[in-house]
Amino acid sequence: MFDDLKPHIADLRKRLVISSAVLFVAFFACFAVYEPILNWMMVPVEAVLPEGSKMVAIEVQETFFTALKVSFFSAFLVSLPVILWQMWLFLAPGLYDNEKKLVIPFVLGATIMFLIGASFAYYIVVPFGFEFLINFGSTVVSVMPSIGKYVSFFTKLLFGFGLAFELPVFTFFLAIIGLVTDRTLKDFFKYAVVLIFIASALLTPPDIITQFLMAGPLILLYGVSIYIAKVFNPADSEEEEEEFDDEEVEEDTK
Repeated sequence: MFDDLKPHIADLRKRLVISSAVLFVAFFACFAVYEPILNWMMVPVEAVLPEGSKMVAIEVQETFFTALKVSFFSAFLVSLPVILWQMWLFLAPGLYDNEKKLVIPFVLGATIMFLIGASFAYYIVVPFGFEFLINFGSTVVSVMPSIGKYVSFFTKLLFGFGLAFELPVFTFFLAIIGLVTDRTLKDFFKYAVVLIFIASALLTPPDIITQFLMAGPLILLYGVSIYIAKVFNPADSEEEEEEFDDEEVEEDTK
């Protein structure tokens, strides 16, 4: 059994090495130009800071570690197509020939959806969220946000939105390998809504507006995912008929 796993482990190691090498090179490239990237990250919060307030570094090493965070997050975005491509190549041996040809749509789609989610967070969610957080109590205290904590929260928010917007892409992959159908997603819809609102509460600032700004698009994307599953792996008509018969029996017993 272990001998059977050896080729898969070797292939996984190869994919991880390639992804890590690309990420490593991109990290140093981004570190060389971290200042413009950091200035871009600070634009949303600087726009809502009270007059006379500015970002500060509380600890001596905070600026350096902030540069590392900025560089790593930027490197991840740059390396994302390669990481997705290596992920697909690792899974490709278990796919049919016609499914293997979908590598380019998968990589492009996943990259674009991640960037759309991150852009939505940057241009819509971050300004609303930080305006609420900064203005709350600003008449009592002077607001001087820590650059390190801001960047950590900023990258977490953009990564969370980027990952959340991958829902249609994940559904596409699960549908073509036969793990989900449109019927599966429809039946899970009410639970998905609850999970979406829980995730929104955890990933966004503690105000109802930004939570709905995340939950709303995700619910729409879930609807898109149902359509994708219907196209690539629709539920069998026999299963639907059986489900319909079961529902009729339950109604009759009531």
